[in-house]
Amino acid sequence: MTSPDAEAPELSGAPLFLLDALPEGLEEGAELLVAGAEGRHAVDVLRLEPGERVRVGDGQGGVADGEVAAAGPDGLRVTVHARYDVPVRQPEFLLVQALPKGDRGPLAVELATELGVDRIVPWTAARCVTRWREDRVAKGVAKWRAAARAASKQSRRPRVPEVTEPLSTREVCGLLADVDLAVVLHEQARRPLAELTIPESGTVAVIVGPEGGLTDGEVVALRAAGAEAVRLGPEVLRTSTAGAAALAALSARTRWL
Repeated sequence: MTSPDAEAPELSGAPLFLLDALPEGLEEGAELLVAGAEGRHAVDVLRLEPGERVRVGDGQGGVADGEVAAAGPDGLRVTVHARYDVPVRQPEFLLVQALPKGDRGPLAVELATELGVDRIVPWTAARCVTRWREDRVAKGVAKWRAAARAASKQSRRPRVPEVTEPLSTREVCGLLADVDLAVVLHEQARRPLAELTIPESGTVAVIVGPEGGLTDGEVVALRAAGAEAVRLGPEVLRTSTAGAAALAALSARTRWL
């Protein structure tokens, strides 16, 4: 039996199924049932068969490595081989994402999740076309959280990124007091992201403005809060893809080495 703090085995090719929680005290040889929508997907769509390797997680880093014991109408029954916890990767990535219009919000969340973001903060920037009215906030946050969970399963990430409640510019500035490096993407910035020294641990925040761009006041406020204005390159990216591009550039210099 693998201890909770042991290094995770190499199972990148095994599908990952997420439960609300893993049973306490899982031992080698124990059986897990993946039921509901997850179980139906495993049985009816993936058509998994006995003997195939799978992982079952709780979305918070807890993972059970095992193999399919049976697949049927009640779902997927998994025989556990090992139970372990996957630590938070370093540095942690925080994405402050201005609300994009239409379905581009969930797209931004999906791309950022696939590229390793750990926390996503919806931001009601001044020039956001989309506005989550008070009666729509819960629905908007739930949609982003569902996108993060689905992308975590697709990319086989054992930790589902946290999606917070939306914050104002003032609240985002307050948030930056607790990060180790904050960058705000700005097409007119002179310094490229590639020139920055990236900390090996702690929290790195990436701030992405809306389709209409950042106001001068927002840039001043964010810089006063400690963020550095940087550019990714000569191209102007959509708000829904800029965060993912920045996360990829940061991962190439930290996590992907």
